[in-house]
Amino acid sequence: MDDLFRYIDTHGDAFIHDLQRLCRQPSISAQGVGLEECASLLVAQMQAKGIPARTEPVRGGPPLVVAEIPGDGPRTLLIYDHYDVQPVDPLDEWTSDPFAAEIRDGCLYARGSQDTKGNIMARLAAVEAWLRVRGRLPVGVKFLIEGEEEIGSPHLGETLRERPELARADACIWESGAKDHRDTLNIYLGVKGICYVELEASGANRDLHSSAGATIPNPAWRLVWALATLKGPDEQVRIPGFYDGVAEPSPAEMAQLERIAAQRDDEAIRRDLGLRVFLKGLTGAELVRHHLFRPTCTICGLTAGYSGPGSKTVLPRRASAKIDFRLVPNQRAEEIVAKLREHLRREAYGDITVRAFGLEDPYKTPFDAPIVEVVAEAAEEVYGHAPIILPTMAATGPMHAVCGQFGMPAVGTGIGHAKGNSHGPNENIRLADYIQGIKHIALILERFG
Repeated sequence: MDDLFRYIDTHGDAFIHDLQRLCRQPSISAQGVGLEECASLLVAQMQAKGIPARTEPVRGGPPLVVAEIPGDGPRTLLIYDHYDVQPVDPLDEWTSDPFAAEIRDGCLYARGSQDTKGNIMARLAAVEAWLRVRGRLPVGVKFLIEGEEEIGSPHLGETLRERPELARADACIWESGAKDHRDTLNIYLGVKGICYVELEASGANRDLHSSAGATIPNPAWRLVWALATLKGPDEQVRIPGFYDGVAEPSPAEMAQLERIAAQRDDEAIRRDLGLRVFLKGLTGAELVRHHLFRPTCTICGLTAGYSGPGSKTVLPRRASAKIDFRLVPNQRAEEIVAKLREHLRREAYGDITVRAFGLEDPYKTPFDAPIVEVVAEAAEEVYGHAPIILPTMAATGPMHAVCGQFGMPAVGTGIGHAKGNSHGPNENIRLADYIQGIKHIALILERFG
């Protein structure tokens, strides 16, 4: 691999420039901004690297970017990523323009740099290195890059059920992974599911003077009372049947959680977040278990009335809350929506509207899948230490939609770091991690082939 690694090192500046170009193209799926343009740019960048990329239309959504490259070995490796990014708010907390892709102190700052345009370009660079240096890949590679991951991939599952050949492969490299607070690479074998909903309570047909609160129902209070029925101070979700079938970690997984806990620096994480304690005072393996294996109910946003500077005495006409439930194996997103609606009806809040946005089921890869050993051993060689293998991640992605119909194993690895601020202001990657990540993917291709 020395020849490939030399190519990567000598072309590092060009690979960084390619990433800056992609990050400078806005592609905000929640707002429908720049998605077609980003897909077209990505196809052009891939074709310039010798990758026969194209867009595939998606009914009701932005296009997929796909490619298939034959290899010398009998296996095919799917590389899944997404080119869409989160909104940039709050803009005033960014040190530089979110789409300037500015480099400061060895880091590239841009929305999407860590999640996950940096991973896209690292994988494309690894394939380029193979094609330029060796002329062929050691394994067949498919790229599947979507534009709606940040809003729950609402059209991906249907698209892949209709066109399974776009994703069918022997294994998948997933879009996410990062170094932790100790600079140890974490790789992930699964994802939680998600049920993202908006609840809305309505009152009068217009906002009123707050003095009307003596006689006119206030939808903000009604929403607050309804929310209070969903979860208690004990952190237990109170929706009947919510925990039905929830899978606890196996003995082998629990042993792995113990190993993970022994390598974590919980105190450093707690201090970095400015917390006095973690939820429920959790520590050690129990903290890791809750993080990875317990479902959640999180209020992500609340809207009602006036929230600007100063005062405005108003009785709002509507109130809404955005909530996500992170789901673990044996929970299903559609079933959770149904249980939520039934719970609200039973608690006399059936008038509250429930709108479902992102619905994705959980998915997990077994530890003994061959791709797991390949990714872990390649990481140890490139990074100089064994990675931490997590049986799943606390976050969500469409792994079930992409891999579930094939029973395809997937491993998440990437170029992020603990202070990369994914989804937040000043999102960034370290350029040294980016170059390492390119080498890691290049070695994975060789080992899996």
